Amino acid sequence: MNQQKMPPALLRLIVIFPNVLSYLLLFGLIMFVISNYDTLKATDNLTVWLIFIVVLAPAAAYTTFSIVKKIRNGQM
Repeated sequence: MNQQKMPPALLRLIVIFPNVLSYLLLFGLIMFVISNYDTLKATDNLTVWLIFIVVLAPAAAYTTFSIVKKIRNGQM
């Protein structure tokens, strides 16, 4: 069974694109919380949105670190 390898440029694109989308989501969440701070606080939903941000930020950063590490090692 001979498996064809994917070109490194395409592999990078497939891996990096969702990571960029996660940063856009994080930025959108931060803007949403900033613009609706008073309403979220009044309805006791602020902590839920802050938890989303606190979970997404390190996940996006770790994924970026992992991608950069793989690219530097020549795996991607």
